[in-house]
Amino acid sequence: MALSVLSVASEAVPFIKTGGLADVAGALPAAVAPHGVAMTTMLPGYPAVLARIAAQAAAFAPAAPAKPKARGKTKAPAGPVVLHEWADLLGFSARLLGGTLNGAADGPRVLVLDCPALFAREGGPYGNAAGQDWADNARRFAVFARAAADVAGGAVPGLSFDLVHAHDWQAGLVPAYLRFAPYGGRHVPSIMTIHNMAFQGHYGAEIFPALRLPIEAWSMHGVEYHGGVSFLKAGLEAAEIITTVSPTYALEIRDPQFGMGLEGLIRSRGDRVRGIVNGIDPTEWGPAQDKSIAANFTARTLAKRVANKRALEAEFGLESDDGPLFIVVSRLTWQKGMDVLCECIDHLVGLGGRLALLGAGDAALVQDLMAAAGRHPGRVSVRIGYDEALAHRMQAGGDAILVPSRFEPCGLTQLYGLAYGCVPVVARTGGLADTVVDANLAAMSAGAATGVQFVPVSYAGLSLAISRVIALYHQGDAWKKIQKAAMLSDFTWTQSGATYAQLYREITKEPL
Repeated sequence: MALSVLSVASEAVPFIKTGGLADVAGALPAAVAPHGVAMTTMLPGYPAVLARIAAQAAAFAPAAPAKPKARGKTKAPAGPVVLHEWADLLGFSARLLGGTLNGAADGPRVLVLDCPALFAREGGPYGNAAGQDWADNARRFAVFARAAADVAGGAVPGLSFDLVHAHDWQAGLVPAYLRFAPYGGRHVPSIMTIHNMAFQGHYGAEIFPALRLPIEAWSMHGVEYHGGVSFLKAGLEAAEIITTVSPTYALEIRDPQFGMGLEGLIRSRGDRVRGIVNGIDPTEWGPAQDKSIAANFTARTLAKRVANKRALEAEFGLESDDGPLFIVVSRLTWQKGMDVLCECIDHLVGLGGRLALLGAGDAALVQDLMAAAGRHPGRVSVRIGYDEALAHRMQAGGDAILVPSRFEPCGLTQLYGLAYGCVPVVARTGGLADTVVDANLAAMSAGAATGVQFVPVSYAGLSLAISRVIALYHQGDAWKKIQKAAMLSDFTWTQSGATYAQLYREITKEPL
């Protein structure tokens, strides 16, 4: 009998995406399905999510008869399937809608919380068009968590779950509700996954009454954190198991440098904290069949890759030569090391490299990057924003991708780089350290090198890594060996899906 898991996330592809969380939440159902796990994904009802659910309903509706009855009324178009309604969900009315994750009638199930007062607004999932967080995010995601806990506990006839998998702070209250105020008193075990410890959902104590949790939840082993409420901390305390998105990050967050104030809690959970590296979907990110790129290729047909490089040079207005083309696809933030990248651009160009960058973020960093492009026309080109298809073309055409993050729970861009033979140049931290094999002498001799690692995240560290990459690039055969080894790496969800399924079964058999 299949194990039934409710995955609760604030975003998931193909419905809504702002970062790697969406890729993971969207990929997990298919990753665990071969291992006897039926996963349902629950999302907030943002406008984009509701639009996709409505489109599904229209697609699944029966076809209209060729000739309507003369005296009959025309049947209204099918709307989304309403599975449940709340008259008072922490003070709000809401509906639970049903659909599928991939749009196929038999695809993995998706549940959507339709609460217009909280989610029907223009802007992003977490803030307005100006990038400011919604002032009521605490209420928004508390209501979402309460609904998910109700669903997990059996509020909806016909829906039953053995386990809840909550992702990041937006779903952090789900394990807390399951522990302190379970629907119908039914205990449902939970996993809390940290995708980035830096985002914790910390709010003032005044929101606690609105959560409708019992007073015993206001404690150091509940939702209270430094006199306020921390959604992430609540989940980390209440969940049976904590996972992070790489083994190295699971170790790093025990240290103050990476634990962001929660390192003591993480240490206290001992072996209940696990690290499982993310994967990518090779049907979405695979150069052999990618329709976004100029020329398809494989590890055996690397020569075809040059057509993508020339196309990328033209698209970014870069000079075409035989030197390496570096790419960056990133949020432009301090965490991602973009300030250090700015310091190293002149060094990169001075050694014959070129840079194509796609990203958005801190205004000061954008200004510095645009200034670098102005200093080096034809050698540095910057696109502000995000374009998924362009990201594919960059991975297919770039020679190396720079990922100088100060901390990186897992990271996906380096995995895309591996898949496309765009050699990752990564800081030795978190999932970057777990997924990229440094091109040191031993790894090169064994044919195992897949990229370049460096420390520290500073001008000295990154500039030396860039110098190493350029030297390796001009060694021809050595560079091709790195590219081939990268492309032959197992960067899919195969192993991670099996590991998650094993963990789900462990939890359902062994309560905390």
